[in-house]
Amino acid sequence: MEPKKKILLESGTNELEIVEFRIDECDGKGNIVPCYFGVNVAKVREIIRLPNLRKVINSHPAVSGMIKLRDQVITLIDLSQSLNKNTDGIAADRVIVLEFNRIVVGILVHSVSRIYRISWENVEPPVKAIHDANITGVVKMEDRIILILDFEKIIAELCSAEALSTPSDELMAAHSTLNRSEKTILVADDSKFIRNTICGSLRLAGYNVLEAENGEEAWDQVNAIRERCADGSAALSDLLNLIITDIEMPRMDGLHLTSLIRKEGALDQIPVVIFSSLASDDNKSKWKSLGASDILTKPDLPNLVQKADSLVL
Repeated sequence: MEPKKKILLESGTNELEIVEFRIDECDGKGNIVPCYFGVNVAKVREIIRLPNLRKVINSHPAVSGMIKLRDQVITLIDLSQSLNKNTDGIAADRVIVLEFNRIVVGILVHSVSRIYRISWENVEPPVKAIHDANITGVVKMEDRIILILDFEKIIAELCSAEALSTPSDELMAAHSTLNRSEKTILVADDSKFIRNTICGSLRLAGYNVLEAENGEEAWDQVNAIRERCADGSAALSDLLNLIITDIEMPRMDGLHLTSLIRKEGALDQIPVVIFSSLASDDNKSKWKSLGASDILTKPDLPNLVQKADSLVL
């Protein structure tokens, strides 16, 4: 990872860099309509021209095939198919190679323009008018809107065995004798798909779970709980026992949320677990320096309940 990427993943500055790319589509009159999307630079391994493509028999319509990238064969996903875009006659010849959740995958797009460095405060949650579960954030530029895509969800739906798995019935049964009903966990993740999966696993295990769609909302909930404890009628540990946060979230990212929590002495007792697709070994050590109690990658979901147990029971 280049130094500037490391800075944004370890400093808690609430900033990110996004690669802007286009998936164009045809309207009803045959005109080409440019559509702008973005992906976190931290997930981008490289950008290449479309190499020789090997088709895959009986694959999902969004899977274009396989490509060879030096000594590695990776799946190539036609993003226009995943997003249900009408791209009849529009050639796509750029591939964004992504690496996250311990997988490498190629994304076929029409063009790649540039990189923008922005604050998460300027990334807004999708408005209700945008009925697309694949979108997690909206960046308003002067002359266009860039939509931040939920690649965890997109890839999980196409490659579920590799991207995300849930705890097995055997694992849940092994821990069913533990009493978790008096413990409360706050989960912050902007992806509804991921958040529902995490919260569902924790609730199935018996935990009380609070949800937040981004770091700002989670921070507001933490402060509301602190206010309830201000008069001494309840201890903080009676109302909140663990915070689990993603990193990439509109308004406030998980690193900034973690740093805010650790700056407040009254919150030192609350463990914070970062649950992210960007959790490389190098990033883990940096995030722990910000005050994270532990870090899990999103394929580690089957171990999440066990990790929660070790921190709060």
